[in-house]
Amino acid sequence: MSAPPADRVGLRFDAFEAIAATAARHDVVLELVGGELAVRPAPDGDHGQILAWLQRACAERRPDLWLFRRQGLRLLPPHRAGAAQQPGAARPDGTLAPAEYFAGQGEWADSRGVLLVAEVTSFDRRADERDRVEKPRAYAESGIPLHLLVDRDNDTVTVHSEPVKGSYRGTRTYDYGERVELPGLDMVLDTEELKDYGH
Repeated sequence: MSAPPADRVGLRFDAFEAIAATAARHDVVLELVGGELAVRPAPDGDHGQILAWLQRACAERRPDLWLFRRQGLRLLPPHRAGAAQQPGAARPDGTLAPAEYFAGQGEWADSRGVLLVAEVTSFDRRADERDRVEKPRAYAESGIPLHLLVDRDNDTVTVHSEPVKGSYRGTRTYDYGERVELPGLDMVLDTEELKDYGH
């Protein structure tokens, strides 16, 4: 059996909280996904521009909902056979929720009232597995209705919907420039602007 990658180790949520509190003071973002510690790279300028685009688009179409950046979420434990029943913790690039949803919840908020989580891929060696496999599974296991992935390697936007038994039943991928429908939110995103933030 091979050893886990150096940046991922099995960890309980309470131990993760203590480590993450220390790391936050040094501008390092840590997450606990699937029972393993993950270190997120610092975002670049285009990453920030994409999130600003999404934040503006959501505010224009649904002013009753806010897109929170890097809000800590406590993820529900997986219910797969043989899976450790520990909760996880993530800081999605964007979290869409009712305007006052996170008030008074502290650093790691309940994910059950979240309507959508958004991730923008990073150009690092772990992006493929983390952003395209591990995160969608963790968000589906927590019952988050929608997961939006802006994939900068492929210039696409993927919408995952209908979480059932730890996976999303609905998955639709759009090219940059297409109009992206967010099921259940009465929102359509015009992604033409994303072409300006290609690599």
